[in-house]
Amino acid sequence: MVNHVTLVGRVVFEPELRKIDTGESVSTLMLALKRPFKNSETHTYDSDFIRVTLWRGIAENAVNYCKKGSIIGVRGRVAQKTFHYEDEKSFSYPEIIAERMSFIKLENESKKAEATA
Repeated sequence: MVNHVTLVGRVVFEPELRKIDTGESVSTLMLALKRPFKNSETHTYDSDFIRVTLWRGIAENAVNYCKKGSIIGVRGRVAQKTFHYEDEKSFSYPEIIAERMSFIKLENESKKAEATA
């Protein structure tokens, strides 16, 4: 069986670094992925929003270099997370656990280029 996914998308919000009890670094970001076809009703491209969790060095690099609007590539695996409410209700959602990340277009670089032009 294979659990492997590759995504290229735009960072939706600034990633933040957290430390867990063991001292490991972790960061979560949301990627917006534009669908390759237009919506038949609105004639626009819809987007999907995928939660990505990054660990250790990848998390630190994401926080240091990625800004809202940056385009990155992520290679990893799909995991199913479950969230439990206090009233014993719960819901489940998929997320990507990143194993590799590539910087394609960093938002702060494009702003520097616009400022010097």
